[in-house]
Amino acid sequence: MKFAYRAFDLKGRQIDDVFDAATLQEAEEQLRKKGLFVVEIAARSVAGQGTSEGGGFRLRGGGRTSRLREVSGFMRQLSVLVATGTPMVESIAALERQVPEGPWRSTVENLRQRLEEGQQLSEAMASHPQYFDSVCQSLIAAGESGGQMDEMLKRLSQLVRQQLKVRSSIKGAMVYPSLLICVSIGVLGAMFGFVLPRFEGLFETLDAPLPPSTKIMMGISAWLKDWWFLAIGGAIAAAVGTKVYLSTPSGRFMLHRTLVRLPQFGKIVRSLATARIARVLGVLLEGKVPLLEALQLTRDATGNLCYSQVIRDAEDRVVRGDNVSTAFAQSGLIPQAVVEAVKSGEKTGRLAAVLTSVADYLDEDNELIVKSLASIIEPMILLLLGLIVGFVAISMFLPLFDLTSGAGGAGGAQ
Repeated sequence: MKFAYRAFDLKGRQIDDVFDAATLQEAEEQLRKKGLFVVEIAARSVAGQGTSEGGGFRLRGGGRTSRLREVSGFMRQLSVLVATGTPMVESIAALERQVPEGPWRSTVENLRQRLEEGQQLSEAMASHPQYFDSVCQSLIAAGESGGQMDEMLKRLSQLVRQQLKVRSSIKGAMVYPSLLICVSIGVLGAMFGFVLPRFEGLFETLDAPLPPSTKIMMGISAWLKDWWFLAIGGAIAAAVGTKVYLSTPSGRFMLHRTLVRLPQFGKIVRSLATARIARVLGVLLEGKVPLLEALQLTRDATGNLCYSQVIRDAEDRVVRGDNVSTAFAQSGLIPQAVVEAVKSGEKTGRLAAVLTSVADYLDEDNELIVKSLASIIEPMILLLLGLIVGFVAISMFLPLFDLTSGAGGAGGAQ
């Protein structure tokens, strides 16, 4: 069978090719042994048509648009009801009555209907991947097979709440800096579009040579006055083009690789990604999910293609009988302290507990770092805005100062 794939080598070069393999798993294994990072792969028929699910390339990695807030509340309430001995169907029916009309209620209603038809909860959740990802489905399946559904629901609730907390803290920290940037752009636009043109007539009546900085400001103002539609159109086109490019596999890979390599911000990105891996992998292992399957599910949940490759390397080492900590140590993306903790957990047989503790520690640190970063960014933006506005103001009033001093000098000579 022929497989078409898109991948990146260690130097970041994109490779598109077709090769033969017996199964999809064997195809992926061959590409991993070549040191390639696979982002898309699909089986092709003789006519070149994709025969995988979806009729085309199968996207590897990436995140789902899960509605964390609804899922978190659902898991938390469901775990309480199940722990009190309420049957699963009745528990979900009770939660359904509490949910207002909308897509989420339709999802909960569909879960109840599928359970009434005899399906398992994990099977019913698989029909709604936009809400319940592969990690959620796997933990629910483990709870069903082990008879610990209430414990699994509780762990899932904690996992989703923590993800929601991290996202909320990041978004909350970036609200004020984003507002400052928008205000800065508005102030500069008003100055160049309305304030500076009023000085143009005044400078023409003075009939005096203008300083270079004033000429530059007036030139920018005149260009924006005549070609404002090009400036707005260019900004919109650049934003749309960037968004389209970043939605492609190559664009996402370039973005993720750039983020983890940034001088200071990259450290935060790496810490957040490491915390997510540690928490997801720890919860899966606590749920008695086999290590190899847990690594695969963690890889799908990383959200960063560079870290997906790290987990993929860990899968290869586990298959060969090696340790996860070895792959983490050689990646260069996992902090050494985390590597040592994982190595200790492997030796003592308490890897799940160690990973969960590491995730808690990293999340606490990351929350403080994000808040500190926001507190540093805010005055920097204000300072930059002040410098720009000050430069524009000085450039505009400098000719008036020169005129005043010249008039004063002439009066003194008389």
